[in-house]
Amino acid sequence: MLPEFGLTGFADHYPHQLLGGMRQRVALMRTFLFERDLLLLDEPFGALDALTRSRMQHWLLDIWARHRRTVLFITHDIDEAIVLGDKVLVMTARPGTIKSETVIDLPRPRDPSIVLSPEFIGLKQRLLAEIEEESRKTFAQEERAS
Repeated sequence: MLPEFGLTGFADHYPHQLLGGMRQRVALMRTFLFERDLLLLDEPFGALDALTRSRMQHWLLDIWARHRRTVLFITHDIDEAIVLGDKVLVMTARPGTIKSETVIDLPRPRDPSIVLSPEFIGLKQRLLAEIEEESRKTFAQEERAS
């Protein structure tokens, strides 16, 4: 799987010898090696810079297109959720429950320019409003508690 994951020539390297994006690909390759039908990815690109994050998102979409495994991708990044997802679930504040479910009906494969489309921007505005509503509720609860 090394070539498929962009790691040709790095089989003998230790993690500390790899760049951030390469370390993430190693972690994802390890996950794919288990051959599970469901993959849980919890903020896998959170520590990456914006350019590397974008490259990794589109790389993950390519890997997904080849393997077609179900991925539960946890992120706080709305753009990332829309770019990668078929469905976005917004959670409530404590206790965490599902507030809403939004189907992402954008064409695949998803080109990086999708973030400029009116459809993408409409989805982002709707999701931001839902998250902002939860944020206001949390802030109000904290104010009452103090």
